[in-house]
Amino acid sequence: MYVVTGATGNVGRALVHSLHAAGEPVTAVARRIDAAGLPEGVRTTAADLTDPATLGPALRGAEAVFLMVPPTLAPEADAAVMAAVKEAGVGRVVVLSSQSAATRPDSAGHGLRMRHFEDEAKAAGLGWTVIRPGGFASNAYAWAESVRTRRAVFAPFADVPLPVIHPDDIAEVGAAALREPAHDGRTYVLTGPELITVRRMAAELGQALGEEIAFTELTRAEAKAGMLAFMPEAVAEGTLNILGTPTAEEQRISPDVRRVLGREPRSFAAWAGQNAAAFGLSAVRSPAAP
Repeated sequence: MYVVTGATGNVGRALVHSLHAAGEPVTAVARRIDAAGLPEGVRTTAADLTDPATLGPALRGAEAVFLMVPPTLAPEADAAVMAAVKEAGVGRVVVLSSQSAATRPDSAGHGLRMRHFEDEAKAAGLGWTVIRPGGFASNAYAWAESVRTRRAVFAPFADVPLPVIHPDDIAEVGAAALREPAHDGRTYVLTGPELITVRRMAAELGQALGEEIAFTELTRAEAKAGMLAFMPEAVAEGTLNILGTPTAEEQRISPDVRRVLGREPRSFAAWAGQNAAAFGLSAVRSPAAP
């Protein structure tokens, strides 16, 4: 049996579907679990990594667990999470980390935090696999309201390209790592198949919708002000640093999706076509700064 934490998120939900489709018994875990959108028959359990004492019932009987580290998890709780995993008799863990754990290991909002959890997982005496994705294609959901109401996208760093990754590819690599012990002790960097700018992402989203989408470039300060509504300042700064001044490694297209899955990663255009309904258009207003 496999346990997926963060099971209602973009990666976790897809991972539950992937394991279920392969005929594997799976337990979907989230702080507030809702079976809507999950396959029928999947076991669901409410548990919270920020309260490791809640994990025992969810983990009992599991062969391996997929750990999505919530942003509210304090570093001092990492050891307690891994102790709960070990006490439940789980043999292997797959950690959803971040590429910045390697490219920006001293970044307070990204790399430093994820590196600390990775280290705790590796020190627990269990089989482990670390998955380090770059930017998610699904971050484009942040544009959903402006696309629906204005046919417009507002974003900073219009022409800085990054190889964004489809969450379903992360999920499928996660499923392989959970099911196949041969992935133990390995770290995978996951990216999409090509470098793409946010300006082009907006255009490809428009193509998926059959509508022209206007693009307005925000200043860094404007973007940060919007991001602070839903993320801590350190995380916002770290995100903007990656988006605006990516390192050579952050712009490198990784071969790891192909190595694990035997195929090329999905493109942003594929993600846009798959998720166009989330951007369904309503009454249009003239594009203006948010």
